[in-house]
Amino acid sequence: MEESVLVNKAENYLNEIANDAIILEDIEEFDNFKSLYYKLVDRLDYLQSLKDDMDAQGYTTPFTALSRYGTKSASDVALEEVGENSRHNQIFRMKANSKKNILDRVKSAIDSHKIAIGNLEQFGYVKCNSCYKKYSISDYRQRQAKCSCGSQGFTFKVNKEATHRLDIIPFLPLSGNYMVLMGELNKYDRESFKQVLNILKQERKGVVKTISLVIRFRDKNNRLIRKNITLDSEFVNNYEEEVRRRYGRNVRIEALRFHRTKPAIIDDKHARTALALAYVKYAESIIAVIKDDILKRRLTDFKRLNRYYEILAKYENQTPDFIDKYDLNAIESWRESKIKEEFMKLNYADRFGNIKRSLSRDLKIRDSIYKNTFQNIASALIMWDIFRYYLTTSNNSRKIITGPFPYIRVELDREQRKVFQNNYIKVIDTLNNFTDIKIISLDDKDLLLYEKFKFEKQSRSSNIKFNHVALGAAIIHLNSDVELEEISNAFNINESKIRKELKNIDQIRNPKSDKSKKFLDLIKK
Repeated sequence: MEESVLVNKAENYLNEIANDAIILEDIEEFDNFKSLYYKLVDRLDYLQSLKDDMDAQGYTTPFTALSRYGTKSASDVALEEVGENSRHNQIFRMKANSKKNILDRVKSAIDSHKIAIGNLEQFGYVKCNSCYKKYSISDYRQRQAKCSCGSQGFTFKVNKEATHRLDIIPFLPLSGNYMVLMGELNKYDRESFKQVLNILKQERKGVVKTISLVIRFRDKNNRLIRKNITLDSEFVNNYEEEVRRRYGRNVRIEALRFHRTKPAIIDDKHARTALALAYVKYAESIIAVIKDDILKRRLTDFKRLNRYYEILAKYENQTPDFIDKYDLNAIESWRESKIKEEFMKLNYADRFGNIKRSLSRDLKIRDSIYKNTFQNIASALIMWDIFRYYLTTSNNSRKIITGPFPYIRVELDREQRKVFQNNYIKVIDTLNNFTDIKIISLDDKDLLLYEKFKFEKQSRSSNIKFNHVALGAAIIHLNSDVELEEISNAFNINESKIRKELKNIDQIRNPKSDKSKKFLDLIKK
């Protein structure tokens, strides 16, 4: 396929996705759920095929091909050909940029679809009406809607215990338009976006990936040679012996550098960006619903504050005809004078233009609510979702199943767990009081994750079949002061199931029989 044809094909397909809105209304109805899931999976397959075609045609490194084939250096060009060569270079660079940008959009769209599909797979499952066997939606699709018993009758069930947040799906950059969505963020959203990205980019302690050395040695002809070499991480503890083995005993190491890799919690750039945008935009939709109710309770005069911002918005982009549109200082001065005039008419400011004290106090309160509460909603939500995901899934399932967080680390080390030390108490109280979202305010979530990962190692060879959602709830109950009822409500799971896992934890950690004690000793070794 010609390069320009492939670029146009990808752009047209992404534009089709952009114009097809995601509707979550009545998503608990199986036909609606299945229709959305199948559509997203079909899209993902097509996007993957586009990416494969682009990789095959060198879209990953378009400028390499440019430097190799597309341009000539100035010394190779005759004087009369300089203009033509410059035009050629510009055309080649435009094509290379076009390849790079479209591949970037396709990668973003792929990761966004993976996030959406992962949330849907967690949201619900089907149950055979004949033999009552359960299937995930992906298995149901793969089996072409037919049970192993031969039945084609199924009932759709919403899995309230699993970690999912379907409300973020409409806000994902499914068409790869993450740059457009980032440009739409207001100042509070931009700060919120940075916070979420920093959470997802939290890196683990560095692990040596390669070692770069500059060595000096004499060859068979006794010539002194200086050489740059690279060794893999397997030689981190014996690089000197390896260099001597390859280049002789008299080799000298002149320079040495260890290159470390620091994987993040979500170890993919496009997945991090897509998640951050989706959670920030979703938080924005929550704020739009709850902000008036919250502000009315805290402000002296809610209507006055609204009118204040209406006046600012009114003149924000106004430019009078009698002022040159390029005279920015004059335009700004005119806007300020008109705003001051309206404020004085409404008694919002004194004759010198100073804002009245009560209004100034309301402005500070509003700004504080936005900075300390609204701006942190996206961070609080995604931290809770990731925390809950780790608590309620097994190590093996995190390896095998993509889930709602593609490219997430199977386990977090101490450095990565530090990000969970922030509690966002005000935000959690606001969400619990003004929305249907249920989040538990927990101190030391990083230590709770440590306890979960430690228990996974302790129970690795156990034959006990755990209910992992109840197990996560049980670990919270054992290591905090939160009541069992509150944990049960937040995790949508029956208290009796949590109590059963409390017994299983006790059986693993405090074995009663000699056989169990010997088994535990073997695990520890």
